[in-house]
Amino acid sequence: MNDWTAFVLAVLGLLATPGPTNTLMAASGAQRGVRNSLHLLAGELGGYAIAITVWIEIVGAVAAREPMVATVAKLVAAAFLYWSAWKLWRTAGTADLGQRGITLSRVFVTTLLNPKALVFAFAIFPQLGSVERLPYDAVFALLVIATAIGWMILGALAQRGSAGLLTSARVEQITAMALTVFATVLMVQTLQSLSWD
Repeated sequence: MNDWTAFVLAVLGLLATPGPTNTLMAASGAQRGVRNSLHLLAGELGGYAIAITVWIEIVGAVAAREPMVATVAKLVAAAFLYWSAWKLWRTAGTADLGQRGITLSRVFVTTLLNPKALVFAFAIFPQLGSVERLPYDAVFALLVIATAIGWMILGALAQRGSAGLLTSARVEQITAMALTVFATVLMVQTLQSLSWD
């Protein structure tokens, strides 16, 4: 996808779609507020940068010869999302935000395993060399920051407008349920894509 307008619209469309990373960003915005959630941007940017690079440069080359590599990677991503959901549900409402799972490292790993990175790598980013791809990487990073802050604001506004109904424990339980749904969709789609002939 070499057309800049198409690239930007496709990236924004996919980034704005609810997903595991956006769910964590919104939950953090609801719990901590936008300002105290901004450090999580480093986790999302780092996770996407590594994931997209690995998908394009390594997994893409290996998967061309051995398709099961991509399938196994998707199943590992789904398993991590299930684990994240379980941890958030189990610790919902505990006093320490760091123990509640919405940490820089959790955002990083969730983004690293986010199936959106696969779509970015193979369907949205142009198939260029790593140097030629740098301008696209820069624009992508700016769009990630803008979208993540948007999700944080959305979470903060939802919490503020909930008149006390949206407690920290409920936010984490909703986040855990959403992560479970994402993991299940990814798992089902991956298993359906397998050929059982």
